[in-house]
Amino acid sequence: MDEREFSRLPPAAQAYIRELEARNRQLGERVRHLEEQFRLAQHKRFAPSSEKLQDRIFNEAEQAAAEDPEDDTGELDLPDTGLPEAPEPARRKRGRKPLPADLPRQRIEYDLPEEQKICPCCSNAMHRMGEEISEQLHIEVKASVLQHVRFKYACRRCERFAERTPILVAPMPAQPLPGSQASPAMIATVMTGKYVDGTPLYRMEDALGRANIPVGRGTLGHWVIKPTQLHLERLYQSLRKTLLSQPLIHGDETTVQVLKEPGKTAQSQSYMWLYRSGQDSAEPVVLFDYQPGRGKQYPQTFLADYKGMVMSDGYSAWRAIKGVTHFGCLAHARRGFVEVLKTQKKPGKRAQQALEFFQRLYRVEALAREKPPSGETRAAYTLRLRQQHSVPLLEAFKAWLDEQAPQVPPESSLGNAISYTLNQWEYLSRYVADGRAPVDNNIAERDIRPFATSRKVWLFSDTVAGAKASAVIYSLVLTCRACNVEPYAYLRHVLTQLPQRAPETDISDLLPWSFLQVSSYVG
Repeated sequence: MDEREFSRLPPAAQAYIRELEARNRQLGERVRHLEEQFRLAQHKRFAPSSEKLQDRIFNEAEQAAAEDPEDDTGELDLPDTGLPEAPEPARRKRGRKPLPADLPRQRIEYDLPEEQKICPCCSNAMHRMGEEISEQLHIEVKASVLQHVRFKYACRRCERFAERTPILVAPMPAQPLPGSQASPAMIATVMTGKYVDGTPLYRMEDALGRANIPVGRGTLGHWVIKPTQLHLERLYQSLRKTLLSQPLIHGDETTVQVLKEPGKTAQSQSYMWLYRSGQDSAEPVVLFDYQPGRGKQYPQTFLADYKGMVMSDGYSAWRAIKGVTHFGCLAHARRGFVEVLKTQKKPGKRAQQALEFFQRLYRVEALAREKPPSGETRAAYTLRLRQQHSVPLLEAFKAWLDEQAPQVPPESSLGNAISYTLNQWEYLSRYVADGRAPVDNNIAERDIRPFATSRKVWLFSDTVAGAKASAVIYSLVLTCRACNVEPYAYLRHVLTQLPQRAPETDISDLLPWSFLQVSSYVG
């Protein structure tokens, strides 16, 4: 129907047709939005999530956008700041790596029988001219029983003439779990198995059963929770003091299910809150804090009186912390545009152009990680590079976002990505004013990933005490990872030493970075 025919219709019919057209546009946008969400859900469920795949998507989108003549998006004009191009990544050497030189070698010799040591040509005796060596990795899992024998002494004279006989018993070192059959090494093995290797307690019970060692999962759980409450909690509190004294803290949170929590159903969600020191910290700390909810009061309480920098995603509970300088996660904003490429049937130029900005901004950060010039600190060098390159890029990116926002449906995946970036712009762009500030929260996300991965195996915590113990042990093993300390060796060491230390004594020498200085067990 052309305009002339439409104008001849009664006003009521015209209004009805306009209403139907508007409704049709709304339904079309709704269908496109649901299709995007469906494709994104399929991609998250079935497609690999590696960075290489994301780069491939980016490259395919760039090529598709360049070949699409119907895409009327303008060409991107990036500011020329003299930023050098990224070098080609070095190729990894392929081939089998040699076995570690520090592992003990057990020599197994193979010799010829005496009658075969005769030359087949002249029948004279042969001499040994050398040897041929090949190596195999050999691991033996052994269990043993430690018998703590305490000698007892009595007085024979008192036995004969006195009314009572004094008896003296040789003391033995205090144990991490008094009265238990578990040694420090056994407790460390259980903790490492669950919190480092992700092995549930019922599988440990089965493994011990195959070796004719009857230990139930309830006992294994007791070996985890009680020593944590008695000893490891002291280390956790010491680590917390160290963390709160540092200039930068990364924050994140993830869900956990606790079956027996007062006032909550077994199906309800609780949370593990993560607090992490900066990448360049000389004393890196990773702490988990179990809480029943996701409210702003939990990070506020944990970070009470803290006055440093806090890096987080856009969740409002983190922004509610007062007295700190907040920073936003550039990687989180970038992820929104990457998801646009995953949801679109034919990727357009807009998402690809946004990712070009992120690519340049991260190139600046890669340049800042190189060795600074002589006489210039790392922070000063980073600040100078950011002011020279990142500031103009961010200004151009902000102008691009402002231009694109009115042209994109707000409910679309691209509209959501643009809206999130604009809403968080104050926090996303703040890092350029401080050379110490991080550009993203990736380090916290990496540290929360082991917990999220293990959660798929053990699914839930049975009690609040178990969830709190898990928070403490995850804190210790991930702090060990940040310090390049082997977690089993560390847990065994502190479970041996802490029972000998009175509650008021200093335990700073038992923190992971101190253990690294004195231990030969380095990861």
